[in-house]
Amino acid sequence: MRWWSRLAAAGAMLAALAAAAGLRPTAKERGGYPSAADAYSRPPLRFGSGGSFKVALFADLHYGENAWTDWGPAQDAGSDRVMAAVLDAEKPDFVVYLGDLVTANNLPIPNASLYWDRAVSAARGRGVPWAAVFGNHDDMPFEWPPEWFSPDGVPPLRCPPTSMSASGVDQGCSFRGTPRIDLITTEISKNRLSYSSNGPKDLWPGVSNYVLQVLSRSHGDPALLMYFLDSGGGSYTEVLSSAQVKWFQSQSQFLNPNGRIPELIFWHIPSTAYVKVAPKANSEIKKPCVGSINKENVAPQAAEWGMMDALAKRPSVKAVFVGHNHGLDWCCPYEKMWLCFSRHTGYGGYGNWPKGARIIQITESPFSTVSWIRMENGTKHSNVTLSS
Repeated sequence: MRWWSRLAAAGAMLAALAAAAGLRPTAKERGGYPSAADAYSRPPLRFGSGGSFKVALFADLHYGENAWTDWGPAQDAGSDRVMAAVLDAEKPDFVVYLGDLVTANNLPIPNASLYWDRAVSAARGRGVPWAAVFGNHDDMPFEWPPEWFSPDGVPPLRCPPTSMSASGVDQGCSFRGTPRIDLITTEISKNRLSYSSNGPKDLWPGVSNYVLQVLSRSHGDPALLMYFLDSGGGSYTEVLSSAQVKWFQSQSQFLNPNGRIPELIFWHIPSTAYVKVAPKANSEIKKPCVGSINKENVAPQAAEWGMMDALAKRPSVKAVFVGHNHGLDWCCPYEKMWLCFSRHTGYGGYGNWPKGARIIQITESPFSTVSWIRMENGTKHSNVTLSS
């Protein structure tokens, strides 16, 4: 019996099967939490006729930053341009939004999903499916700027005219913030191209924890597994919890017990393992590491509760991809896998380095994973083979 047939027969693992198939668990499977996305089912992701699957990583977009100034909206327009340039040049099969889509601590509006929606619009407008994980800014509480308490006082706030309540009443400005679960539920309920998930309820407050499979071009079995994890920050500690480690171990053992399916991992804040392999800040990036900017120290999670050990024990795990550090875009080997930063994609956030995105191209047979950086100006650099 085929592996996939055995999966279908395993009723006790229905939720895991749904996650692996790119489908969302029902409200009952999530522990009763309702979602409009329950009515949707997305077609499975699949390797193309040429045997490849290309992913674009958009990291640290920071939409909505300093929304009350002229500078803020200009940064958002710049981020629009970067993603449009990358998507039009690369024409990826899939997009991963690698956290910090919005700067919630700067948003004086009732619903941050207005800016989140703009962040995913570049992929949506081109018909490219996507998935997202949370960063440390996406649901961070509003931070009152000190200058608002100067003699000049609070500046005139520019609240989007679409910030309406369900009754159609303009809610004006608000500083309450938008919780993670509200952001992700709004995204997946409004977008048939979204493969994001609000994840198992027993992993909350971490929300974006789920698995997607990419099927073989020639048969119905999965040829690639992509794991998405919420590395915290914002409304809670920057960490991958021990519960998330156990969840990963359970999922990977069930979906890929023999380790024959390659696995890629995505989260936002680098683990402490990135510190161990990092080139010295502001030094030249030398082999075996590959990259173009190395302008700061790694800012890791607050603690390590076993995720890197769990990944290192699985030869099927080929690479981990993170964002968070805007001044780093390198990949370095660690154990039998690679640890990679994306490239700062958004004009929001700190740093004035040129903008771009990491591209990952996976070939099914023979299996290989290669990656490079595509810049806003069209140039391409930092090619690296992550597995073969």
